[in-house]
Amino acid sequence: MGTRGDRLEPLPLRRRGTVDYMRMAGRRSTVHGLVELDVTEARDRIETNEEETGEQISFTGFIVFCLAQAIDDHPHINAYRDWRGRVHVFADVDVNVLVETTIQGSRIGVPHVIRAANRRSIHSIHDEIRTAQESPDPTELSRWSTLALRLPGVIRRHVWRLPQLFPRRWKSMAGTVSVTSVGMFGNGGGWAVTPTNYTVQLTVGGISRKPRLVDGELSTREFLDLTVTFDHDVVDGAPAARFVQRLGELIESAHGLPNPKGE
Repeated sequence: MGTRGDRLEPLPLRRRGTVDYMRMAGRRSTVHGLVELDVTEARDRIETNEEETGEQISFTGFIVFCLAQAIDDHPHINAYRDWRGRVHVFADVDVNVLVETTIQGSRIGVPHVIRAANRRSIHSIHDEIRTAQESPDPTELSRWSTLALRLPGVIRRHVWRLPQLFPRRWKSMAGTVSVTSVGMFGNGGGWAVTPTNYTVQLTVGGISRKPRLVDGELSTREFLDLTVTFDHDVVDGAPAARFVQRLGELIESAHGLPNPKGE
């Protein structure tokens, strides 16, 4: 077979960090739960609020807000084991969220940590996400970052062992929980399953329209496909199930969003 049109391209230096992260994350004892949540009320409130006030509220910001509130109700989810076998339970829920921004003229997702999201309003979280999206193009790596990414892989990957060795250092660098919004890059339903270095991670998938009985009547509703990933070394099945139930209640009730009905 011919090779006309083929080309060789260098692997971007930043990509090495992603490769290292995924390789180390794959060694953790992760358990994935695929859930489907009715977000009709939440999306209606977001749309109505924008029509009436001109104020936009990001759907990702809403998910981050509900996640932080659910963890506040189940604080032992927000924890890591250290190298001495102790469990560090953090009071602040620092959410590492994927935001879409411009890098070298292309729109891609980059991580940003929202600190103490459990003590923030939904509007505050939304404003921070928007600020991160509009931040300057972060294409230039610092001198130390460039040197670190040029180290041999076996050395670089020790960075991603921080949550298992030094949880406080991991928190200051990357937060305590993670939200990655894969669904914002496409249309339709669908789940995504990915390894993670976090004790808890939400992977926001697609949104699809399906029939559902509401108050005895069949209606078309919007359902969010959400993957909830846990580190089973830290979180057992029963606490995880209770946390997911609480998270679902908050999301389906449109918790924290303005209610135009005044209820």
